[in-house]
Amino acid sequence: MRIAVIGNGIVGTATAAWLQRDGHEVIFVDPLGPAEATSFGNAGSLSPSACLPVGMPGMWKKVPRWLLDPLGPLAVRWWYAPVAAPWLLRFLQHSSRDEVVRIATALRGLLAPIFECYEPLLQRANASGLMRRSGCLYVYSGAEAARQWAWGMNLRRSLGVEMRDAAEDELVALEPDLKGRFRFGILAPENGSTLDPAAMTRALFEQCERDGAQVHRARVTGFRVKGGSVHALELEGGESLVTEGVVLAGGAWSAKLANQLGPRIPLETQRGYHVTVASNNLALRHTVMAVEHNLMVNPMQMGLRLAGSVEFAGLNAAPDFRRAAMLLARGKEMFPHLDTSSTSKWMGHRPCLPDSLPVIGRAPRVDNAWFAFGHGHIGMCGAASTGREIAHLVAGRDPEIDLSAFAPTRWAA
Repeated sequence: MRIAVIGNGIVGTATAAWLQRDGHEVIFVDPLGPAEATSFGNAGSLSPSACLPVGMPGMWKKVPRWLLDPLGPLAVRWWYAPVAAPWLLRFLQHSSRDEVVRIATALRGLLAPIFECYEPLLQRANASGLMRRSGCLYVYSGAEAARQWAWGMNLRRSLGVEMRDAAEDELVALEPDLKGRFRFGILAPENGSTLDPAAMTRALFEQCERDGAQVHRARVTGFRVKGGSVHALELEGGESLVTEGVVLAGGAWSAKLANQLGPRIPLETQRGYHVTVASNNLALRHTVMAVEHNLMVNPMQMGLRLAGSVEFAGLNAAPDFRRAAMLLARGKEMFPHLDTSSTSKWMGHRPCLPDSLPVIGRAPRVDNAWFAFGHGHIGMCGAASTGREIAHLVAGRDPEIDLSAFAPTRWAA
C-alpha cells in the first residue's frame, strides 16, 4: 500500500519504519525536515517507568499557586487563559486515583516494550549506539520528601516496574556528583535514554529513505475522501498528493486534520523548554529526575540537557526564554560546580491530551487513515511501540498492546 505519513518527528518516523517492514511504500509529508520540531529538543528519556500521567491525585491543590508564579512549573499566558481553562478543567478531572490507575495501566502497556520495538529499527539504521539502557535515578532531598510521591511510585511497582530504593551512600556511589544535594533516590534500572534524540530520529528517517521512502516537503491542509476512503491529501498552495492510506502523526499540529476525519479531539500544546550545557563538566552515568525540582537531567553527546516545565500559550507565541533560564538556575542549585560557560536554549511543543494518553487507532470516518499523535511528555518513549501497533492495524493484525484506552473515539460526545 502507498501510505502517506504526515509528520516526520520520532513518532511518524518510527511508524514509517515499521510500515516499511511490512512492505508498504511510504511518503513522508511535512513542511519541515526530520527532527526539526519537537523531536529535536526531547529530553531523551526512554523510560518504561514513565507510565504515570501528568495529572496526579491532589494536583488541583497546587495549580493556583503555580499559576501565580510566572516561572513556576505550570504557566498560562494571560491572553491564552480562556482557551486553556476548559482543557485544564478536563485535565484535572482525569487526576482522581481511579483515573490515574486506569491511565497508568494503559501507558505501562505502551511503554514496557520500548527497547524491543526500537532495537530492530536502530539495528537496521546502524544506529544502536544512540540508545543506552543505563537506568534512571529519581532523587530527593531525603527519604521523608520521597514519601510525598510514594503513592505514584508504588503504583509503578504494582504495574511491574522495577524500582529500587537507594539510600544516601548508594546514591553517591551511583552518582558522585549528587553528593551533598540529595540524600535519597529510587533507581529504575530498566530505563534508558538516547544520546541524541534528533540524531536518532534522523538516523531512522534516513534509513527509511534508503529503503525507498519518498519525501514531500509540504503542509497538509485537508483530505479528499470518496467512498469512505482518503484518496488524496490536499496541500498548501492547491496541490494534491494521491495516496492509498494515511497515518496522521503531526504532533501538536494534528488537531485540525484529525477533526476532519473524526470527532473533535482536545489536543493542546504544552510548551516545554530545555537548556543544553555544552561545557558540561559532570560525569553523570544515569538520567536523573529531580522530583522536587521538576527537572530532568540527561547527559548527552552534545552536553548536559536540563528539561522541564509546562507553558500554555498556543502554537504561535514567541518563546519566553526566562523559563529556560529558570531551568539552568535549578541545574546550578543541583550541581553548584557545573560549568555553564557554554549553553543553548530551546522551546518545543508537546502534543497533549487531558488524560495524558496519546491517540492511537483508526480514524473514525474513513477506513484507510490512522491516528498516532498526542504523546505529550512520552513521545520518544512511546514512538516505536506506537509505530509497531499502527503497522499491525494497517495490516489487519491483532495489536500486541490493548489499544482501547487510546481510541480516537473516546472524546466523542
